Amino acid sequence: MAQIITIKGDKREVSSKDSAHLLRNKGSVPAIIYGDKTDPVPIALNLLDLEKEIKKQGFFSKQLQIEINGSTERVLPREIQFHPVNQKILHIDFLRISDTTKINVSVGVIFLNEEESPGLKRGGVINIVKREIELIGPVVKIPEKIEIDLTGLDIGDSVHIGGIKLPEGVTPTITDRDFTIASIAAPTVVEEVEEKPEEEGEEEEGEETAEGTTEEESEGDKEDSGKKEEQKKPEENKK
Repeated sequence: MAQIITIKGDKREVSSKDSAHLLRNKGSVPAIIYGDKTDPVPIALNLLDLEKEIKKQGFFSKQLQIEINGSTERVLPREIQFHPVNQKILHIDFLRISDTTKINVSVGVIFLNEEESPGLKRGGVINIVKREIELIGPVVKIPEKIEIDLTGLDIGDSVHIGGIKLPEGVTPTITDRDFTIASIAAPTVVEEVEEKPEEEGEEEEGEETAEGTTEEESEGDKEDSGKKEEQKKPEENKK
């Protein structure tokens, strides 16, 4: 965590929900700083300044220095509350940190040198298993991002956590296996099946007559009625 970003804030009075609502109407966001065995400090931050930093990659793994009325607080973003409809920031929590603070944090994964991967050149694709990796360690040593070099990777090759060099004292929270982060997979080929054109006359076969029966059924009915008439004639001659 080499980069420390500085933003300005102001102390605020916690009185009611209305006060937080008024802050938001003025373009500010209510927040709180807690931790490090010190009393929580409620503050207000400029919405535009905060949104600018949130849009950057790896916001939750970046250290911030908040200037508050002449003093500074070194913090790490921990939780953001958004409005369920318009997705505006309602509140944000910051964890107070120092050089000795040990934390768990999810760090984003980025991939480098895709053009140097033989597998990707041959039409392969990156199968990303983990876009973030949860790490534990001293806050000053946890990286903002994990960079994976794809140079030389061919189809079928995989990248595991054991192949990633992490700073001293920093380890993944999953330690019982050498889990996969990504792999180079073969391209998926979808074969199109051509539909055979229907032959002429197929639709005509089995067409129903006006009475709701097929022509073959109608012919069969005629033959049956003819047989019945022939059976009746001998009986009439006996009379």
